[in-house]
Amino acid sequence: MIRPGCTLGILGGGQLGRMIAMAAAQLGLRTHIYAPDDNSPAFEVAAEVTIAPYEDEANLVRFAKAVDVVTYEFENVPSETAAVLSAHALLAPNAQALAVSQDRFLEKSFIAGLGIAVAPFAAVSSEAELAEAVDRIGRPAVLKTRRFGYDGKGQMMIRPETDPIAAWEEIGRAPSVIEGFVPFEREVSVVAARTASGAFAAYDLCANEHRHHILATTQVPAGVSPETEAQAFRTARSIAEALDYVGVLAVELFLVTDGGSERLVVNEIAPRVHNSGHWTLGGAVTSQFEQHVRAVCGWPLGDAARLGRVEMRNLIGHDADEWEQILGEPGAHLHLYGKAEARTGRKMGHVTRVFPEKA
Repeated sequence: MIRPGCTLGILGGGQLGRMIAMAAAQLGLRTHIYAPDDNSPAFEVAAEVTIAPYEDEANLVRFAKAVDVVTYEFENVPSETAAVLSAHALLAPNAQALAVSQDRFLEKSFIAGLGIAVAPFAAVSSEAELAEAVDRIGRPAVLKTRRFGYDGKGQMMIRPETDPIAAWEEIGRAPSVIEGFVPFEREVSVVAARTASGAFAAYDLCANEHRHHILATTQVPAGVSPETEAQAFRTARSIAEALDYVGVLAVELFLVTDGGSERLVVNEIAPRVHNSGHWTLGGAVTSQFEQHVRAVCGWPLGDAARLGRVEMRNLIGHDADEWEQILGEPGAHLHLYGKAEARTGRKMGHVTRVFPEKA
């Protein structure tokens, strides 16, 4: 039984780990952060830290034995790391969720196997497979590494004029997946939580705008029909239940409109708290970070209701220099991540603005 006063172990010391730790402290939990970088921003708000590589089995064992439950802030946890932790502590979400979400081909195969719509896709591990996949799926298409891609990294567009082999060279000829291009109207996502007992709660569907492959803004509500939003909730619940998932997850989707009708196509899943859920910190009764802590500890889930019309804006690089102006805005909730250096493309914080609903 995990109670206030117990210790939550968090693998990863970035801004997501930081905000999970802050939510845990609010609920009376101690946190122990494990990360290899001694400048990790999550260290500033944790009771204990371990600075060691994710492959360091001895330190992983000590860490696991020192906490009551382990969670993580990013999905690229090595499978060997997950195995070591699982042998000595409760790990939530589980290792299957990690394995599925780490590999784009396995992920799309898993989702398609549930009868959920995804873009046409094919695995690529040789020039022959690449040529066959392009012929079958057509152009435009997107070539992505199977593993370790985020914020647009590790992917290339295959347009009518593109040499597919040259594009594959650009991403290091890594094992890849090619996906048919989806002519979407907008990108949306649903952030939801599930407990080990099967309790489920989803936040309102949100609409996301990306710039330079990085999430720029999130708006809630997403401006879709009630039927489309209900479909997104069913999709998230089906995926969570099939994975026996515990914690918060995000499902990123494409909204496609055709002749006035709407349909959803899953892009990818993230087995963790998610950037598009940052609006819940100040914009919902229970933030995604508190919801994640509740879920992995086996506690009742919180109220996921929105507090108004909400917009979240990421503060990228020197956007964070606007902190004083933002603090002077009524209805603005500023969150800075404690990173020492602002760099182009680096997420330094976010601001959530809550507006009254229109009558």
